[in-house]
Amino acid sequence: MAKLKLRIRFDFVSKGKKSKIFGGKNSEEMAEEIRQHKASLIRNVPVQGIHIEDIDMGQEVYSICDEITGKIVSYAPVIISFSADSLEDVLQFAMKEEFRTVEVLEPEEIVVSKLGIERLLLKINEELLDYKEYLEKKIDNWK
Repeated sequence: MAKLKLRIRFDFVSKGKKSKIFGGKNSEEMAEEIRQHKASLIRNVPVQGIHIEDIDMGQEVYSICDEITGKIVSYAPVIISFSADSLEDVLQFAMKEEFRTVEVLEPEEIVVSKLGIERLLLKINEELLDYKEYLEKKIDNWK
């Protein structure tokens, strides 16, 4: 299979809590700081099978009122253009809480073999189990 070229959008969130770590910054400033940190990690920490081509942080930070808590939540979008060796690599990279959209730039069509579908489904299951474990740990720390 030829390399895949994609553009993906992550929206990094700040829940608006003022803390000593962030120096009492507002929610939008915190979201911007989180975006800078996460983009730096994406740029500098290699992910097997993923080759970062561009990271666009030019989108404006936006805020909404969380329906559950009633608090202002700010989001800092990042658009990442990258190439990937396989669909499994894309899945590993995209399966994040911050994931919002994806656009496949190349190729125009993808043919996946029976074995490819099986590997992709196994990878989806693995990522979902990892995410479930992450949420359980998060809930346990909340109690």
